[in-house]
Amino acid sequence: MLLTSTFEISGKNIVKTLGLVKGNTIRARHVGKDIMAGLRGLVGGELHEYTKLLAESREQAIDRMIEDAESMGANAIVGVSFTTSVMAQGSAELMAYGTAVITED
Repeated sequence: MLLTSTFEISGKNIVKTLGLVKGNTIRARHVGKDIMAGLRGLVGGELHEYTKLLAESREQAIDRMIEDAESMGANAIVGVSFTTSVMAQGSAELMAYGTAVITED
């Protein structure tokens, strides 16, 4: 599956637009990771625990968006974007979305 944040794909023609596709995940922080991140926050630097959690969430949302597009018969997704929202204290949703299309050379 070809993914792009642009609405055109160089060297390809979009022959059919299938519609909106999306994938999301809701994750809660882990108390052990919160403690480590809190300690790291005192001295500064990257919060590796949260970086890893966000990367895993992003991959899961992308995988679910691709499944949605494949179920529609798409071979590409254009206009891919991400959004987040807080669901409850300590948990957040990450959503990937775009437009499923069929392309040809």
